[in-house]
Amino acid sequence: MVATTAPAVALNITEAAAEEIKKFMAGEEGLPETAGLRVRVVPGGCSGFQYSLNIEEESRQGDHVFDQNGVRLFVDMFSAQYLNGVEIDYVTSMMGQGFAFNNPNATGSCGCGSSFTA
Repeated sequence: MVATTAPAVALNITEAAAEEIKKFMAGEEGLPETAGLRVRVVPGGCSGFQYSLNIEEESRQGDHVFDQNGVRLFVDMFSAQYLNGVEIDYVTSMMGQGFAFNNPNATGSCGCGSSFTA
């Protein structure tokens, strides 16, 4: 029997993003210790792919699980190929505030910055 391993994925989260995620999770009632933030890439948006962030109670089989800056992150196998090397930040600007994804794998993005091409 040949053992197969999932491709490695590196995902970085800034301290600012981690603080916002921790604040949000602290406001959720009854989250277990196994809870974390699911970071996904899903088809959609004007450029082909968009990011999705959801709080989940536990990881799923086959997930990559990261602990960074006090936050647990879950990444599925499909999303991992698009998220390797991505940095998640939380920014405040004149246009508002929110999570920003710095993706070295993206070959293009839309004008609004909410989707990308890979």
